[in-house]
Amino acid sequence: MSFPCTACGKCCQRVNLSEKTAFLDRGDGICQYFNLETNLCNIYANRPLVCRVEDYYKTYLSHLYEWDEFVKINRDICSKL
Repeated sequence: MSFPCTACGKCCQRVNLSEKTAFLDRGDGICQYFNLETNLCNIYANRPLVCRVEDYYKTYLSHLYEWDEFVKINRDICSKL
């Protein structure tokens, strides 16, 4: 099952809130690669690992959480953004 992203852009507009994504901040909390007109990533095919949810999960978190639990945690975070 793939991550149920709706491409709302909320996480891309708040990269300053996490130490894992802060390096993407263009100075106002918005990712330097986020396109405000299209609500999409300008470097989607080459985005950093932290932005590739499934790959990041497999690399760093799969030993801590089952996939369904990980999705629920992230959906809860998304709803708070």
